[in-house]
Amino acid sequence: MSEPKLADDLAPRVAPTPKASFWLRELPYLAVLGLMLLGVGYTSVSRRPLVGYWEFMALIIGITVVSTAWVEAETRNARFRLIITQALHWLSFLIAMNLALLPGVQRLLNPEATGLTVLLLLALGAVTAGINILSWQICFIGVAMAFSVPVIAWLQQSAIVIVLGIFVALIGVGVVYSWHRSAQRSQSAGERD
Repeated sequence: MSEPKLADDLAPRVAPTPKASFWLRELPYLAVLGLMLLGVGYTSVSRRPLVGYWEFMALIIGITVVSTAWVEAETRNARFRLIITQALHWLSFLIAMNLALLPGVQRLLNPEATGLTVLLLLALGAVTAGINILSWQICFIGVAMAFSVPVIAWLQQSAIVIVLGIFVALIGVGVVYSWHRSAQRSQSAGERD
């Protein structure tokens, strides 16, 4: 005689689809990347340093790094070491970011340069944290931040050229669209005759 099965054993088990589990695993990195892009976009438009925002991002990236490596830290000591090393890592970068805000340093840097310096320090912190835990996703976020520094500098210097380029592109799209619509109308008129 077989033993009665529990209700949990009878319930259908649905394994997550590979796509769903991939996106769930990557969700924290995508969120951090989205927040980073939001900060970069705001910095390039406002031309003001977002030092408080980048300090907040250092905290968010630190939490993401710990949550990423938490699964692989199997013992209590390994998890404690992970938390301590990441806390010290990000604390040192927060100190470096705030050193860039000292009055003596501010006399040498304009507000745009200060914001870019703080962002570059955050990028370096993310890359080194990613290397420390062997996470290509965290490294990618850091590299994306690092590449955004020259992009922001270029955007701030070339805002008029970019606006002109967008304007010319929109006019070009409008011309092509109207040409295409008139070609469709003449073709449909030819088919009716």
